[in-house]
Amino acid sequence: MLTVRKSSDRGHLNHGWLDTYHTFSFGDYYDPNWESFGTLRVMNEDVVAPGQGFGTHGHRDMEILTYVLSGALEHKDSLGHGEVLRPGEFQRMSAGTGIRHSEFNPSVDQPVHLYQIWLFPRARGLQPGYEQKAIDLESRRNQLVLVASPDGAEGSLSIQQDAKVYLSRLDADKSLDVTLDPTNHVWLQVLEGDVTVGGHQLHAGDGVGLTEETALKVTSKANSQVLLFDMT
Repeated sequence: MLTVRKSSDRGHLNHGWLDTYHTFSFGDYYDPNWESFGTLRVMNEDVVAPGQGFGTHGHRDMEILTYVLSGALEHKDSLGHGEVLRPGEFQRMSAGTGIRHSEFNPSVDQPVHLYQIWLFPRARGLQPGYEQKAIDLESRRNQLVLVASPDGAEGSLSIQQDAKVYLSRLDADKSLDVTLDPTNHVWLQVLEGDVTVGGHQLHAGDGVGLTEETALKVTSKANSQVLLFDMT
């Protein structure tokens, strides 16, 4: 079964300094039909104005992934990490028993466009942690690149959940053919471009959830970038 979540149907809030879209219920946006999908809890697309950001705040018991599409994001946390996240890099923050952090756009004239994603952890009260890695997409165009997994396979980020997260950059008229476990929950998020899945044309910001499916074919109609979540 395929369930499409169109970009225009997402929750949308514009705070001036932050223009944000929520695929699932988050903050002041609530939709009882879209609270989560499998172990995927949050899929937020954010544009943060120059010199603005999220002040220091705390999280517990959540696996948080951040991916920057354009611009840069400066990260600081209570574990002592201070990094700048740029396009082509993924950040993983395991909140566990508790972590405090801030995320700031250090540019004076350029917004930062990013996705922040939360997954439920496999258990509560885990050790908090942080990772940041560059992802080589150019040498593996039109393929799925593993960016997060339970065991850090293939140099991916290690997440505390039985889920694998893939990223792909597709040229126009190229396809991905993916074999699926029908017992898993699978989510595809279109970050950039236009793709077709199961007869549905999807644009940037659109997503689709799959259950009880054995295969997935993604065909790019223009240069595109997609995220794929395969969750047991």
